Amino acid sequence: MRAVIGSICSTAGRWSDWTFDLWITAPLVATALLHLAGTVSLWSRRGVGRGVSFRQARLFWMGWLTLAIALVSPIHHYGEQLFTLHMIEHELVMAVAAPLLVLSWPMAAFLWAWPRPIRLATGRILRSRPVRSIWRGMSGPFSATVLHGIAIWAWHVPVLFDAALVDVPLHRLQHVSFLATALLFWWALVRRSDRGAACGHMFFTMLHTGALGALMAVAPRVIYGVQTAHAAAWGLTALQDQQLAGLVMWIPAGTVYAAAAIVFAAQWVRRSSAAWAAGPMALED
Repeated sequence: MRAVIGSICSTAGRWSDWTFDLWITAPLVATALLHLAGTVSLWSRRGVGRGVSFRQARLFWMGWLTLAIALVSPIHHYGEQLFTLHMIEHELVMAVAAPLLVLSWPMAAFLWAWPRPIRLATGRILRSRPVRSIWRGMSGPFSATVLHGIAIWAWHVPVLFDAALVDVPLHRLQHVSFLATALLFWWALVRRSDRGAACGHMFFTMLHTGALGALMAVAPRVIYGVQTAHAAAWGLTALQDQQLAGLVMWIPAGTVYAAAAIVFAAQWVRRSSAAWAAGPMALED
């Protein structure tokens, strides 16, 4: 693994190893410009740090930079040749960039990047009954957890995963579905879920993604033939590449989910304790 990381670092300066596909770079540049314009607009009207806090700004740019590293740097380019790197790319998107972007709560900045008539029209659309009904159904903690889980397991079916490597539109769809369902998942748990329930959903996600990673890591034979076909060029056998990829999903990504579950559990206990302590006082009043 150290040799793989060294190879990536040694090629990071070659522009040919970076990805400048407009399907990737255009959305990244657009979101960066919108967030910057909206932040400047809010701060010029309300004061620096108001509307978009410094913490929100930091979280957004950390998430945006993580997403850019995953999708534009040599990690993406060489991820088509090495399963381990491809898995690192996916986990950066789903387990690092997505929660950072959700915690940054960027919608205010995005909306304030536009002129007032567009902001008002967008607000009316978002508040309309059909849109709210669809959003409530999709962003419920249970729905979001299931949708994210389906996206992960479906795209890791060997035939579909390998097919995405040789079909560019399918590969784009894979990445969009990973990012979209990850954003939905983290948003639902952070913004809509009771902290105890959020802990349960996170723990369940850690279990099923860990199980998928473990299946890859302990499989006695190669099940991702196309993805691991170039492993020898990196000093690995195809099976070793598959095993390392499984370990990435199983342990580092699982650690992120476990840490999030612990945070949710701690918040749940703290709030429950505060509510219990307030009970006798409320009765005395």
